[in-house]
Amino acid sequence: MKILVCISHVPDTTSKINFTEGDTKFDTNGVQFVINPNDEFGLTRAMWFKEKQAASVTVVNVGGPETEPTLRKALAIGADGAIRVNAHPKDGTFVAKQLAKVMQDGGYDLVIAGRESIDYNGGMVPGMLAALTNSNFVNTCINLEVDGTNAKATREIDGGKETVSTNLPLVIGGQKGLVEESELRIPNMRGIMQARQKPLNVIEPTGDNGATNSVKFEKPAEKGAVKLVSVDNIDELVSLLHNEAKVI
Repeated sequence: MKILVCISHVPDTTSKINFTEGDTKFDTNGVQFVINPNDEFGLTRAMWFKEKQAASVTVVNVGGPETEPTLRKALAIGADGAIRVNAHPKDGTFVAKQLAKVMQDGGYDLVIAGRESIDYNGGMVPGMLAALTNSNFVNTCINLEVDGTNAKATREIDGGKETVSTNLPLVIGGQKGLVEESELRIPNMRGIMQARQKPLNVIEPTGDNGATNSVKFEKPAEKGAVKLVSVDNIDELVSLLHNEAKVI
């Protein structure tokens, strides 16, 4: 089984986010980047298939040279090879088209993507990728088993879970629960050394353009000061909740 794991290069959640050029571009100065958490769960599950079923695992990213340390980390975790599509990820449509070509050219049976990236939270790429490659699709996936060309997946739905059976080729949008957090892997020294010898292929993008364009970014308004109310002053608390917070 050939597995392709999509890796997004995203800011660490502890990073302070700012914008430049009139709030039209993201300021990367001083920002630490990591593997998108949803993708990390998928990569760990792919490692399970590699160890238990002798699957081959390739990671892929659409981005510039600055994303290569993130791909190298995925290689150090255990992926066999990496592909970087040398293009700025303009929007979900553009990224999905680039990944679709990689999937088709490589003849991959299973594509594991995160259900969304934590920077733009678009949640569009896995579904569009499945449609472009005529593959089956399971989103919000929290468990996956593969036996030959048959697959069984569990996904979160409102109020519960749903288990479905399907066939390869398959694209999933994975998330927390696909593996336990305790199973996530940290590269060790041996993995880091081996990653230097593994192939990281850079390919040029297709000529497809994106369908949308970001015009401006805006950060949430700063939270107001906290007002403390004495436990004996219920009338003031009710007044604040009604007149200022407007929740009652």
